[in-house]
Amino acid sequence: MTVNSTQQAISSATNAASMAEGGFKRVLSLWDLVIFGLAFIGPTAPYSMYGIATVKSHGHLPLVYGVAMVAMGFTALSYGRMATAFPEAGSTYTYTAKALRPTVGFFAGWALMLDYILIPMLSVIFVGLTANKVWPEAPYWVWALIAAAGITAINLGGIRVTSRANYLTNAIMVTSLVWFIALAIRALHAGAGEGVLFSTKPFFNPQTFAFGDIVNTTSLAVLSFIGFDGISTLAEDAKDPRRDIARATVLVCLVAGALFVIESYLAQMVWPDYTTFSPVETAFMDIGRLVGGPALFFFFSFVLVVAGIASAITGQAGASRLLCGLGRDRVLPYRIFGYVHPRLGTPVYSVLLMGGVHLAGALILKYTEAAELVNFGAFIGFMLVNLCVVRHYWLRLGLRQGRQSVTNLLLPISGFAICFYIWLHLSPFALKLGAIWMALGFIYLLFLTRGFTRKAEMGKW
Repeated sequence: MTVNSTQQAISSATNAASMAEGGFKRVLSLWDLVIFGLAFIGPTAPYSMYGIATVKSHGHLPLVYGVAMVAMGFTALSYGRMATAFPEAGSTYTYTAKALRPTVGFFAGWALMLDYILIPMLSVIFVGLTANKVWPEAPYWVWALIAAAGITAINLGGIRVTSRANYLTNAIMVTSLVWFIALAIRALHAGAGEGVLFSTKPFFNPQTFAFGDIVNTTSLAVLSFIGFDGISTLAEDAKDPRRDIARATVLVCLVAGALFVIESYLAQMVWPDYTTFSPVETAFMDIGRLVGGPALFFFFSFVLVVAGIASAITGQAGASRLLCGLGRDRVLPYRIFGYVHPRLGTPVYSVLLMGGVHLAGALILKYTEAAELVNFGAFIGFMLVNLCVVRHYWLRLGLRQGRQSVTNLLLPISGFAICFYIWLHLSPFALKLGAIWMALGFIYLLFLTRGFTRKAEMGKW
């Protein structure tokens, strides 16, 4: 028997045993994981923030996205490295608990829980608001209920159903991108905007370039990449997690970054005078109307709803698997959060709980209130995962020869520094409420450890 066939036999036996015990189904290929990550991030992310970021960078958003792609690439590499070492569904929680300390893992999981709760909730709120604006006959709460119920039903159907939904939503978003790119190129050839297809001005315009503005806008642009870490929560749904989780995480950052640069470059070329955006929040929509008329303008509106649904589906899937990892380690009640349906391969109780929380939050919170909190937990998780690489590979395993010094020390330290800088520049509102959330986590940790009289150990909380 060949090595490959032996590995396949072992994998099949493992899958069968896992399913018999109510485990996840290993059905996701490399490209399934990439599509999942792109759906979470949203290949059309620049649509909503284009105007604000372009004004802030004084017409250099393509350059900013290129810098942001490199910056987040460091953290993507760290996630890939840790997924290879610990291919488990707990993601950031598991990495920090095993590479650093269980108590640090608890706080990482607690911080990420806030992030994973809020991202799908934001999408439910956005979809509800948009649908209510188009069809005001039905009140907002009805649309929020429909959105939350539909997203939860898709995730209850199992990871195959979620994967197929991701392919569909990504196809719709990519269609809008292809349409815009084709029409923007045609408009430039016809003399619109700059009147040429190739120019260095969106990357460097000496009349408006300012290094400080580029750095500050990069801290905003990296928010478009939030969600790539969700791929690591699917480690137990992937066919070959040690290989594919790492590859998919990096690929998603590169593909998303390239798309963001292309979108913002063509938009800047078609409408070079960013001082004329009115209102600035809908700048990309107005550019779509300029090159494609009302048809593209309204399709962009539809795509923004689709992007919200895609983000909610993948966010809820990632959140339920994070909760499952915490449940299996008894950080949360095992019978509820650690349970995986034997036929569907889905943590059904976690999915249902997330669906209820997302609906409740959509009915209570305003969009802006939830949005300001999203990145607090995300960047805490990013910083800790970068430190995990140093602790596990550089210190524990002693991998320090040649290029190992770069991959196991220099790159993760760079990733940590970038994330720390961005985290420090979050709004005071986000930092204050985030601190309250972490304080609640500390109180819960006191309860788990009986006032730290019990040793914190994974699986023995």
